[in-house]
Amino acid sequence: MRMKGKTVLITGSTDGVGRYVARRLAEEGARVLIHGRDAARAKILSDEIVKAGGIAPTFYQADLSSMSGTRALAEAVTRDHQRLDVLVSNAGIGSQNDGPQRQVSADGHELRFAVNYLAGFLLVHLVLPLLKTAAPSRIINVASLGQHPIDFDDVMITRSYSGSRAYAQSKLAQIMFTIDLARELKGTGITVNALHPATYMNTTMVRAGGITPMSTVEQGGTAILHLVEGDDVADRSGLFFNGMNEARANPQAYDADARKRLRALSLELTGLSP
Repeated sequence: MRMKGKTVLITGSTDGVGRYVARRLAEEGARVLIHGRDAARAKILSDEIVKAGGIAPTFYQADLSSMSGTRALAEAVTRDHQRLDVLVSNAGIGSQNDGPQRQVSADGHELRFAVNYLAGFLLVHLVLPLLKTAAPSRIINVASLGQHPIDFDDVMITRSYSGSRAYAQSKLAQIMFTIDLARELKGTGITVNALHPATYMNTTMVRAGGITPMSTVEQGGTAILHLVEGDDVADRSGLFFNGMNEARANPQAYDADARKRLRALSLELTGLSP
């Protein structure tokens, strides 16, 4: 995919690997829609993109920890644009953000499940008309190698909670959704893939967890860009990548019954119609 003139929405793009991807795509001539909670960070990024000769990005401020915030983002993007060529669902929180204790969203859901998974699930469905208009178009879900099977008897982990388990469960949910959505969108010209960009990139999320970074945002960003614009993945969908290479996710991702249960729960929690 040649990015000049393409419209790309990247959630969580005022910091970390999302920021890097936004800069790179803007330099290639894409019309980049950046998202975050911090307007000051967005202004700095916008100025950098313009200074480098890119098209000034459009900033959408939204808190994806709530359904209302996610819906507001989708409504704003739909109001301002008639098409969307690429959606990079990158926004998320780590296992230790604001402490290791169990936290809940404004809607009462376990916070990591809400931000890392449910927000992306809802956003994708709300902007699907824009992606269909732009087809061939692409959806990229930024997941992780850290994956934990979902306990459907305690999805919100009210028992034996740990931040790492909650994070890993939310990331597996993203991958399960990727496989399901790819099947749903077969024949529409929209592809959807998930990836683990790189291990412990030098990002705010990683440092907040007290982890020493092992890789750079440039490494992770290159892997994301591969799925955004690579010709070799133009017609491939429903896959999980570890960096640049196709990989296998946790076995639960390939369990059709588990995916069906997750889909039904997700529709119920987000208020979407089946």
